[in-house]
Amino acid sequence: MTPAALAALHAQAFDATRPWSEAEFAALLTAAGTILTGDTRAFVLGRVTLDEAEVLTLATAPAYRRQGLARAALAAFEAAAQARGATTVFLEVAEDNAPARALYAAQGYAPAGRRPGYYATGTGTPVAALVLRKTLAPI
Repeated sequence: MTPAALAALHAQAFDATRPWSEAEFAALLTAAGTILTGDTRAFVLGRVTLDEAEVLTLATAPAYRRQGLARAALAAFEAAAQARGATTVFLEVAEDNAPARALYAAQGYAPAGRRPGYYATGTGTPVAALVLRKTLAPI
């Protein structure tokens, strides 16, 4: 996927917050350790540093939600991260994002922390980020 396609999908998926720009995606895609999984309907972008992976963003086009695409992209990301030496993966999710929290819980992510007021919203009321972590099973 191109940076433009990633930015367009991200904008569809995150209409209540500032979507990431094409330039931001372009920079991330060239950074060391970056992993991109999924397709034009749903993707996961993250990175691996030493033995830890981080999901930077997961986006699903609204028309394709609840079809298992995000789950598949997340599983592919975890496998790719593990192949690069990651033993754990973490991410941040908005506290009020119930669908994403349900996805992550179903995939074995557990709470590891909370960051109050982390996300800016269109309403001006910040939302806390929950930090979730998962231990990857040995290969």
